[in-house]
Amino acid sequence: MGSVADHSSEDDTDMSETELDEEVEEYYEELKNGKHSVRSSDGRYTCPFCPSKKKRDFVLKELLQHASGVGKSTSDKRSTEEKAKHLAVVKYLEKDLAAEGGPSKTVAEEPPIDCDQDEKLVWPWTGVVVNIPTRRANDGRFVGESGSKLRDELKRRGFNPLRVHPLWNYRGHSGSAIVEFRKDWPGYVNAMSFEKAYDVDHHGKKDWEANSDQKSGLYAWVARSDDYKASNIVGEHLRKIGDLKSISEITEEEARKQDRLVTNLNNIIEVKYKDLEEMELKCSETTNSIKSVITEKEKIVQTYNEEIKKIQTSARDHFQRIFGDHEKLKLQLETQKKDLESRIEEMEKRAVANEDESRKLAEEIEKNSIKNSSLHLASMEQLKANANLLKLAEDQKRRSLMYATTILIQRQKEQLHNKIIKLQQQLDTKQTLELEIEQLRVNLNVVRRMGDDGDVEVLKKVDNMIKGLREKEESLDDLEALNQTLIVKERKSNDELQEARRELINGLKEISSSAHIGVRRMGELDSKPFQEAMKRKYNEEEAEEKATELCSLWEEYLKDPEWHPFKVTTVDGKHKEVISVEDEKLKDLKKELGEEVSNAVTSALTEINEYNPSGRYITSELWNYKEGRRASLKEGVVFILNQWKTKKRRMELEY
Repeated sequence: MGSVADHSSEDDTDMSETELDEEVEEYYEELKNGKHSVRSSDGRYTCPFCPSKKKRDFVLKELLQHASGVGKSTSDKRSTEEKAKHLAVVKYLEKDLAAEGGPSKTVAEEPPIDCDQDEKLVWPWTGVVVNIPTRRANDGRFVGESGSKLRDELKRRGFNPLRVHPLWNYRGHSGSAIVEFRKDWPGYVNAMSFEKAYDVDHHGKKDWEANSDQKSGLYAWVARSDDYKASNIVGEHLRKIGDLKSISEITEEEARKQDRLVTNLNNIIEVKYKDLEEMELKCSETTNSIKSVITEKEKIVQTYNEEIKKIQTSARDHFQRIFGDHEKLKLQLETQKKDLESRIEEMEKRAVANEDESRKLAEEIEKNSIKNSSLHLASMEQLKANANLLKLAEDQKRRSLMYATTILIQRQKEQLHNKIIKLQQQLDTKQTLELEIEQLRVNLNVVRRMGDDGDVEVLKKVDNMIKGLREKEESLDDLEALNQTLIVKERKSNDELQEARRELINGLKEISSSAHIGVRRMGELDSKPFQEAMKRKYNEEEAEEKATELCSLWEEYLKDPEWHPFKVTTVDGKHKEVISVEDEKLKDLKKELGEEVSNAVTSALTEINEYNPSGRYITSELWNYKEGRRASLKEGVVFILNQWKTKKRRMELEY
C-alpha cells in the first residue's frame, strides 16, 4: 500500500535526464545573467537557492561541495527543482568563476603565491599584541580591557580574528595579548593583513623593539619562531597553544590528509556496497518468509471458517429434528389426555348408577325379609357388586394417577424443550452443555422413578435426546481441539511476524532517517529545547556545555523507576495513565527553563511509559514519520522493496 511520498519519489526517479538537463541549463543562464549572485563579502560565497534561514557564508570549495551534494542527492526529500538549481550552481562555479579568476582553486585551497614557503610561523596563525593600557586596581594588581573588546575592534578593521586572549601573571594583566586566526589560508591572509596594517602605522614588531623613549598605542605582529622560543609570558603561551611550521610543511600535511581522506572514503564506499548487497539478500529472504507465512495463515483461516460453517449447519439441522420430534410427542400427549378425561367422565356416571342400584336393592331386602335364602343370595350378589365397584374405583384411581403422571411428563418434556432451546443458543459453551446434560439425567431419573407404568415411548425419546446431546458434546470436543490447533498455529505465525519485524527494524537502523518509513528511538530526549533555553542565559560555548549537562541529568531521571509522575484518569469510559501536572520536578523544570523543555521531557516520558514502562530505557520502533504513528510490518516491507528497486535501477544505470 504505497503512500503519497512513495509516489512522488518514484516520479522524481523516473524523470528523464533530458528534462533535468533542461532545468539545469535554465537556472545556469539565470546565474550567468546576474539574476542570482553567489558572491558575498570578504571573499566569501553563499548559495542563492537555499532558504534565507539556512543561508551561511562558504569558501568556494565548501560551496562547491554543498551544491554538488544537494544536486546529486538520492534522498526523497529533495525535489527535482532543488537538485536542478544546485547542479546549475556547480556548473557556474566550475565554468564561469574558473574563467573569471583562473583556476577553480581559490585562497581557501592554496596559500598565496608571493608568501615565503620556508618561513617558520606559529601554527595555528597567531598574532601578538603588546602595550595594552593597564591600570592598578585597589588590590594592587593590574587590570586592562577584555579580550572580547579588542576582538570586536579587530573585526571592525576587517581582520576577522577568532578570539583574543589577554595574558595574565601574578601581577595581573601583563599588557600583552594573543590573537587567534582561522587555521585555513583565509586566516593566513587575515593574519598577514593584521601585521601589515600595524607595520604601516609604525606599530609593528621592529618599531616595538626599536630603542625609543616613548611608545604609545598598541603594537602588533604575527608570531614567528623568535616569539615562540622567547622566555617571556608570550613565548610560554605560544608553546602551549601551537607549533612552529612553515607554509610548505602545512601544504604537504594537508596533501597527506587529503590522500588519507580519499582512501578512507573509497574503503567506506566498498563496505557500504557490501552492506547493501547483504541487506538486499536479507530483505529478499524476509519478504519470501513473510509471504509464505501470510499464505499459510490465510489457508488456515479459510479452513477454520469452512469447518465452523459445517458444524453450525449440522447443529442447526440436528436441533430442528429434535424440535420436530418434540412437537409430535406433544400432540400424542394431548390426544391421550383427552381420552383419559372421557374415561373419567364415564366412570363417574357408572359410580352414580351403582349407588342407585344399591339403594333399591336394600329396600327390596327389607320388604322381602321372609325370603332369607333369596336375600342371602342377593346379599352375596351385592357384595360381589360392591367388590367390583371397589375394583373399578381402584382402577379409576390408578388411571387418575397415570393421568397425573402423564401431565407431569408433559411438563418435564416442555422443560426439556426449553432447555434444548437454551442449549441451541449456548452451543459454543461446553460447560453450559455439560450442565444441561447433567440436569437432563436428573430429570430422566425422576421420570423413571415416577413412571414405572408410564409411557415407555416417551422415555425412549428422552434417551435418544440424551444420546444426541452426547454426540453434540463429542462434536464440541472435536471443535475445541481444532480451535486449539488453530490458536497454536496463529501464535506461531505471530511469533514469526514479530521476529520479522525485529529483523526489519535492525536493518532499517542503517538507512537514513530522512525517509518517511524508518526506525524511531522511543523515549529519546530531544536536546534542542535545552540548547535554546541555555542560549538565552549563557554565551554559545557555555550554553552548549550547560545544555549537555542538563540533558544528561534528565535522561537519568527518565531511567529512574522511582520517579513515576503519572495519575490514572478516565478517558472515553476507559482508565488511562496521564502525566500529573502537579509533579514537583516537572513544575520546577517548566518554571526554570520554559514550556518547550518541559514538553520535550513529558513527550519522552510518555513514550517510555507506553513502549517500555518496566525497563524504563529507550527502545527502537518501526515508525511512519509522515503520519506520525507506529508503522505496520507491511509498510516497512513495501518501503524496503521500493528502496531496493531504486538502488538496483541506479546500479544498472551506472554499470
